[in-house]
Amino acid sequence: MEPLAPHEKIFVDSEFAEDENHGALGCHECHGGNPKDPNWKTAHKGVIKDPSYPDPSSTCGTCHDDIAENYETSFHVSLAPSKKMINMRADPDKAVHSKVDAARESHCNACHSSCGQCHISRPESVEGGLLDGHLFQKRPPMQEVCTACHGSRIGKEYLGEIEGVPPDIHKQKYFKCDKCHKADEMHGDGKDYANRYDVENGPKCLDCHKDIYDAKSENAKNHWIHKDQVSCHVCHSMPYNNCTSCHVGKDKQGLKFYKIKGSFIDFKIGINPLRTEKRPERFVTVRHIPVDQGTFKFYVKNGLTNFDKLPTWKLATPHNVRRKTPQNKTCNACHGNEDLFLLKKDVKREYLKANKDVIVPPNLIPEKRRDD
Repeated sequence: MEPLAPHEKIFVDSEFAEDENHGALGCHECHGGNPKDPNWKTAHKGVIKDPSYPDPSSTCGTCHDDIAENYETSFHVSLAPSKKMINMRADPDKAVHSKVDAARESHCNACHSSCGQCHISRPESVEGGLLDGHLFQKRPPMQEVCTACHGSRIGKEYLGEIEGVPPDIHKQKYFKCDKCHKADEMHGDGKDYANRYDVENGPKCLDCHKDIYDAKSENAKNHWIHKDQVSCHVCHSMPYNNCTSCHVGKDKQGLKFYKIKGSFIDFKIGINPLRTEKRPERFVTVRHIPVDQGTFKFYVKNGLTNFDKLPTWKLATPHNVRRKTPQNKTCNACHGNEDLFLLKKDVKREYLKANKDVIVPPNLIPEKRRDD
């Protein structure tokens, strides 16, 4: 995303003073500083750029106390799943683990968001800047906020920016992110979840597609046959982006950097690594994530000695859904088509142990149908 010009980042529209909810507030009531000091240098002493991070209770929370109460459980603030996954892979030795954790704090936590970085400005990870002259946006603009962070995978998939792959059908129907991802999900509910798929008020396809098992539905038979066996995305996703290894560190000037070996477009069906009552399907789409044993080696040697506790191919719900896809064109477009499934040959030797529960054994690949 192209950064805003300096004047665009800081321009405050005079209409802000007329905002019925926030216009009566003085700048110092949220940002600090001394409005009575005639010297601009000392008047700005103590000014806070984003008063909603890390604790919005004394700013946003004075009115939105219900949201502020659960603020820390919002994944956009806590990045809790990322931390938990790195902790699981990290060496249990306290000295080593502390170095891994410091590296994670320095690099992986840089993409956090806040109340202000959704409703007033762009996220800091894309160099910030006011969205609309400091006017509060009840619904954050999708391409200025949501895909500013979730761009390399979700954004490109949803908007149809992968060559040869059409945009998500919901994009063509002019759906914005908040059509499915409601405020209650974004703001957290006070519960500590292991991952985003466990969130109780997260979106589900059946929230809208309630009639797919109805006898009158055009494809009711196919939906019943595959119920609890394959996820919706197995039939309705298109090829999506997969990232490879990521290494983090600092250059000679002490500036933080990261390197990835590249990415590739693919579509793979694997064994569900998060199979629960909520997600009972055996087969799901899986995506390769950017992690390897040496991700934090700049900071500590062999920091991820428990690397194999989690797969490098993870459950995925790509945002490129179509009603008709290459794999659902006919039964045998999927059945017996080994190219669609994550097999041993698709996984690097050093990652086989980590992905043993995700790789599809040949005997589980559905056989070709004779009546197709």
